[in-house]
Amino acid sequence: MERSELSHLAHANHPIAAPLGDRTVRDLLQRGLRGRSRVVDLGCGDGTWLLRAVQMHPRLEALGVDISGAGFDRVRMQAGEAGVADRLVLHRGDARAFEPGGTTDAVLCVGATHAFGGLLPTLDAARGVLDDGDGVLLLGDGFWERTPDERALSALGAAVDDFEDLASTVARVQSAGWSVLHGHVSTVEEWDDYEWSWTGALEGWALAHPGHADAEQVRTTADAHRRAWLGGYRGTLGFVTLLLTPRTPE
Repeated sequence: MERSELSHLAHANHPIAAPLGDRTVRDLLQRGLRGRSRVVDLGCGDGTWLLRAVQMHPRLEALGVDISGAGFDRVRMQAGEAGVADRLVLHRGDARAFEPGGTTDAVLCVGATHAFGGLLPTLDAARGVLDDGDGVLLLGDGFWERTPDERALSALGAAVDDFEDLASTVARVQSAGWSVLHGHVSTVEEWDDYEWSWTGALEGWALAHPGHADAEQVRTTADAHRRAWLGGYRGTLGFVTLLLTPRTPE
């Protein structure tokens, strides 16, 4: 089974592919997209963020792109059932090469900065999509809650300089020419719910498909991820979601 399909299965019980609770997601979408006309999600996953956005904001049009496309059919069906399919478009492709066209006054990129090679390239990509003026970016990325030890780095397959602490992360965003309008740091409860849901969904699928050729791979993936989380990066890797707007050059 390919990695994208494993990830799709893992998010069956937690379709927001980030350590954020439903109440937090609603608050971020309300704060960030109120009064906006068009949002583009760069690395949209299955499109769940956009589906929730257009359901909350009746005049909003939404456009998403993701390299996988896993889950698009389900989200499109849900959009049709909710009567919002005409305002939600999902494209399978490379977010780095995506050209949405038209006017865009909001961009989402939550948990997908790896698609652009890190935080600063993601900020540059978002700026290139946003219209001039008062557009906003809802950006979610990792940071170090504490200095990572070797166990955490090994579990994540990461290097120390892949992330910085929270204060340094925010300072980098500001130095890149963005103003911070709001932020949310994922709580321990949000992280735990996300990770238990991730591993539990895979375990449940393997139990429900005992004769499937991929059952052992799925179960092994769940076990390995759980060990990496509980024995490695739990309490070390944090996640912050920032609502940003480009600063006007002086």
